[in-house]
Order: sequence, then structure tokens, then C-alpha cells
Amino acid sequence: MTPDEALLEVRDLRSGYGASVVLDGLSFSVGVEAVAIVGRNGMGKTTLCDTLVGFVAPSGGEVRLSGRRLDGLAPETIAIAGIGYVPQGRRLFPSLTVDEHLVMLARRARGRRWTPDAVYDLFPRLAERRRHGGADLSGGEQQMLAVGRALLLNAPLIVMDEPSEGLAPTIVDVLVDAVHQLVAEGVAVLVVEQNLRAAVRMAGRQLVMVSGRIEAEFTGAELLDRPDLQHRYLGVGATIGEHA
Repeated sequence: MTPDEALLEVRDLRSGYGASVVLDGLSFSVGVEAVAIVGRNGMGKTTLCDTLVGFVAPSGGEVRLSGRRLDGLAPETIAIAGIGYVPQGRRLFPSLTVDEHLVMLARRARGRRWTPDAVYDLFPRLAERRRHGGADLSGGEQQMLAVGRALLLNAPLIVMDEPSEGLAPTIVDVLVDAVHQLVAEGVAVLVVEQNLRAAVRMAGRQLVMVSGRIEAEFTGAELLDRPDLQHRYLGVGATIGEHA
């Protein structure tokens, strides 16, 4: 499968909470590549993530992965079907060690590319902290663990919600390198980001989300070189970011 061939197809997706519609006819596709969805706060980016992975049931439209329709299925079914999720806020277990987080999924990983040892190779800092509890890790270490946990599904698609949020530049560098390695190995990555510079470093395609729809698509260079586009779509002071 090439970047031009759709792995993930989202068509006319509608979703929200009760009577409140957040996603309103949203459509896009992702091949074996890194794609970023950027936009101001409140545009529906996290709702999109939660709908893709089954935490929120859509009211219309379709989500297909390798042609299989996934919209409306349970989160565990979607995960097994092939979507790994790195949620905003990481959602780790404070009392479990790094090793225990990874061992929970290690049985399914046997004989496949991503195992706990492979995660430690990707993030050597986690290997150093393998006996530490989730609550004892730095924000960057927690994010590495959240990514590693998602990788153990050995899914063809990884969805990351605000992966650079609150992280130091050196940790963002590690995440950028990890995304590039995943794509080089044939894994698609969908990055939802507020920080434009981090989004551009991770992904070549930038999809701009406005009021629950994909309003425009640009390359990273186009957005970085056009302050007018940044102002129009992302808002003054919320475009480049200070930590990437």
C-alpha cells in the first residue's frame, strides 16, 4: 500500500454528544503516511479521535479501515481491527510500572514487530525506568509509554491526540523521530495537534479542521510560510507553539 492508497477512509462523519453536533459531514483519508489535523480549540479534534476509536458513537457517515467498516463498533473491537490510540492526557495507571503497562498487551504482541523489548529499543529512557510507576514518570516519559502501549497492538494505524502537549523540545524530537520510523516501517499515523510546528515536523499533510469539518488541506511549508493562513485557521498566538 502506498501513501496514495487509502488505509483509513472517513466519509461524511457526524458525531457529537446528545443533541449537540460536533462533527458535521467530516471527510478525509489517510494512506501509509503521517497526516496531521490542526485547528483551534473547540473545532472537534478530540471528538474526532474519540469517534474513530469508538468512545463516541457516530450518528452518521462511515469510518473504514482497509475497506472494513468500523463506525459504531465497540472500542475493543476497533482496537483489534487495527487502530491504536494515544489519548490526550495519556491515561496511564499510576500504580502500574512501565513494565506492567507493556506486559498487559505483550501476549498479543508475541511473534510480531512490536513487543515490549522493541518499545524499549525505540524509547531507551523507558527501559531505564521500567520498574517505576506511571505516577513517577515525567510527562515526556508518560507520553513515550502511551505511544509504546499503543504500538503493542501492532495496528496499521496509530491515532495520536495532542502528543506534544506540555512537552520539552527534546521529548518532541523523540516523538517526531518515532513517527517517522513508524511510517518508514509501513504504519500510518494520524496526529491531532494544536502546535503547528510539531504537527509540521511529524506530518507532510496538514488538514485544517473548522467547526467539525475539514475546511482546507496544506503542506506544512505552506502553513509555516503563510501567517495569513495561520491567523485565519489557527488564531493569533496559537499557531507555532513555544515548546516545539
